[in-house]
Amino acid sequence: MSDLLDPKLQQESDINEESLLRPRKFSEFVGQKNIKSALEIFIVAAKERGEPLDHILLSGPPGLGKTTLAQIIANEMGVGIRITSGPALERSSDIAAILTSLSENSVLFIDEIHRLPRPVEEVLYAALEDFKIDIVIGKGPGARTIRLDLPKFTLVGATTRSGMLTAPLRDRFGFTARLDFYKTEELKEIVLRSASLLLCEIEEDAALEIARRSRGTPRIANRLLKRVRDYVQVKHRGLITVEKCKEALDFLNVDNEGLDDVDRKLLKIMIENYRGRPVGINALANAIGEEAATIEDVYEPFLIQSGFLVRTQRGRMPTKKAYLHLGYQYVENESPPLFKSDDESQ
Repeated sequence: MSDLLDPKLQQESDINEESLLRPRKFSEFVGQKNIKSALEIFIVAAKERGEPLDHILLSGPPGLGKTTLAQIIANEMGVGIRITSGPALERSSDIAAILTSLSENSVLFIDEIHRLPRPVEEVLYAALEDFKIDIVIGKGPGARTIRLDLPKFTLVGATTRSGMLTAPLRDRFGFTARLDFYKTEELKEIVLRSASLLLCEIEEDAALEIARRSRGTPRIANRLLKRVRDYVQVKHRGLITVEKCKEALDFLNVDNEGLDDVDRKLLKIMIENYRGRPVGINALANAIGEEAATIEDVYEPFLIQSGFLVRTQRGRMPTKKAYLHLGYQYVENESPPLFKSDDESQ
C-alpha cells in the first residue's frame, strides 16, 4: 500500500500538523485577550515568588483553545505538563499514581474534568488544598491509611459543561475563566498564521471567508483550511483565492453562516417535524442519531450564539433567522411560529 493510501500514516500526518499549528507561547496565541492577560500576570507573579501557579479552571465549547492554554501555561512557567482526561481516571489509584509521579511545580491537565468519578474527585480535594494524598494499604480490619506528601503542582481543568462540576471541586480552583467564541478577524489571523506554517499561499479574502464559516472556533478554522488546501491542490493548484475557497467550502457543505449538514438537519427537524414548537434534547438526539451530550456540547452553543436557536423551559425552538436561512416562510403572528410550504402559501 502506498503512503498516500495508508490511513495510519494519514492520521499521523494530521496529528503532526495539529502539533505544528498549536501555539507554544502567549505571543502566538490569538484571541481571549482578557484571559491571556490575566494568566500572564499570574505566571509572572508565581515565578517571582518561586511558587506553583494557582489551580485554574477553563470552561467553554470544544475547540476554543483550553488544551493549548494549558500547554502554554506550562511552557511559560518552564515546567513539565502531564495530560489526561476525566473518563480515563476510573479509580482513585489512577489519580494517585499520576499525582505521586509529578515533578515540583509541574502542570497536571485534566480534560473533561466534569466527568471525573466521585472517588477520584475526593482524592483530589486534599491534593489540591494541602498537596497531600491518603493511600489505603491492606484490606479488611488490618487496612491502614498512610498520608503522603505530594510535590507542589498546578491543576488545569478543562470542561465544556461547568454546571456539572460539584461545588467542592469548583471552589478549589483559584482562577476560573470561560472561553468565548472568536471574532471573525481573530479567526482570519489564525488562518493566515496556520497557512504560513503549512506553507500554503492564501489570499486575505480567502482567509476571511474561511474565518466567517468557522463557527467562531479555531479548531474548525484550521480544519477547514486544511481541507480547502487539499481541494485547491487537486482541483486548481496554486494560490488559494476567494473564488477557489468558496468553491471548496460549498463542496464541503459548509454554508456562508458556518452551518454544516448536522446543523441544518437539526433545524429542519424542529421546523418540519415539530412545526417550530419546543422540542426536548432527547427527542432531537433520537431524530438525528446523535448523543444528546454531543448536541449540547458541540452544535447547540454555536446555534444559540448565532441566533438560529433558543432554549426555553419547554425545549429548543428555531428562530426566525433559522427559518429564513433555510428557505422557509416565517409566519409572524403564530405562537409558536409555523412555516408554510410552497403549496400552502399559494
